[in-house]
Amino acid sequence: MDTPNLKDFVQRIHPLNEVELTAFCSGWQPLTVKRKTILTAAGETERYLYFVNEGIQRAFYLGDDNKEATIVFTYPPSFSGVADSFLTQTPSLYFLETITASSLLRISYDQVQQLQQQYAGIQQLIFKATAFALKGALQRHIELQCFSNEEKFKTLLKRSPHILNLIPHKYIASYLGMDATNFSKLINTVSI
Repeated sequence: MDTPNLKDFVQRIHPLNEVELTAFCSGWQPLTVKRKTILTAAGETERYLYFVNEGIQRAFYLGDDNKEATIVFTYPPSFSGVADSFLTQTPSLYFLETITASSLLRISYDQVQQLQQQYAGIQQLIFKATAFALKGALQRHIELQCFSNEEKFKTLLKRSPHILNLIPHKYIASYLGMDATNFSKLINTVSI
């Protein structure tokens, strides 16, 4: 399978030699899904690492009161999946859902494990990708704990300026930890 987007993405995280790159990219299978498809449900163990070619996905937590808290968005080119469940092979606390129709590649946990055992470069790639994900999660934690709503909004737009046109505002509001009404007011008052 030809995977130029995946190859380019991987090489930016941690360059692999040709043998490692070919081995890593050969195990991925295509998956095309409709919008609003649950890829991983809370309580399930994440069995796949995904690579996003097209579409937008979100991971969200569903509270006892049925209130959703959007944790992360993924869109091309990026890895996707419930990272903590995938890495620990424990049940997920979150749902992974497609917001739009999506074209993905996926590789199983067992295949990734085999590749890491066989190739030091792939093990380093997974380590670096995990480290970047952790760095992003910790930065988000700081934003949610310490930033005002306006600062959270501006930080998001600085990081992902295209997001307002791609993702329904109710999900962005949830991601920023505010209700949809306050988010609407914020959009109308903050100069973009």
